[in-house]
Amino acid sequence: MTGKYDQEIANIVALHGTVSINDLAAMLNVTDQTIRRIIKPLVDQGRIEKLHGAIRAVGNPLTAPFAERMEQNRAAKAKIAECIAQMIPDGASLAIDTGSTAAFVAQALQRRQNLTVVTNSAYIASTLALIRGNRVFMAGTQLRDYDGASFDRTAFEVIERMQVDAAILTAGQVDPARGIEVAEQCEMDIAIAMAGIAARTIFAIDSSKFAAQPASDGLTLPPLKTRPTIVTDLHDTDVIAAMEERFDFVIAGA
Repeated sequence: MTGKYDQEIANIVALHGTVSINDLAAMLNVTDQTIRRIIKPLVDQGRIEKLHGAIRAVGNPLTAPFAERMEQNRAAKAKIAECIAQMIPDGASLAIDTGSTAAFVAQALQRRQNLTVVTNSAYIASTLALIRGNRVFMAGTQLRDYDGASFDRTAFEVIERMQVDAAILTAGQVDPARGIEVAEQCEMDIAIAMAGIAARTIFAIDSSKFAAQPASDGLTLPPLKTRPTIVTDLHDTDVIAAMEERFDFVIAGA
């Protein structure tokens, strides 16, 4: 297999689960015949499974916790990612965090050109670094073993040296009264740092994060530099009404 396609195919299959040969060819801008040739070594190695006219993942290169999150609410996350990608023009500069929905956004952004991206996610960095014309900066050096994210001192140093058009962030959960919450202090610190260098902040949050009874141990993000936009598949007008004084909402697929 041609080496330059290895990571691209791994990313696409990890995000989509099953991908048709025609769709994969379109994503990589090659012919169907080329796809059939270049996937053969992956099939022979047992890394992917070939179906009639398609391929699917048989093992995920990500560690289990992150892989499991990638499978949860896949359709909603993909819809949100497509919506955000439409909001981002070619040549934009972005800060992107480590959430699973952010990984879907990175996949959707592969169609954009000449992006400048800073991220503390090794997965997102590898996804977007493979696009010709992109400039990708990995924030941090020590990666967590379960999601490939970095929160060390150098991660913040890299982020603080940059200014970007938009920060694309995710959430652990949403409490309509308290706001957007994350699970760990380091996640809060990264969100604040990325929002602090961005002209606008976009949260990618699927409807499952809007819990009826949010966990009490979440850390609520403080007010950010600019009024954030939440891109979501949520259609609960009561929840949106309770939060629209603090957030703008874009409903994916509406």
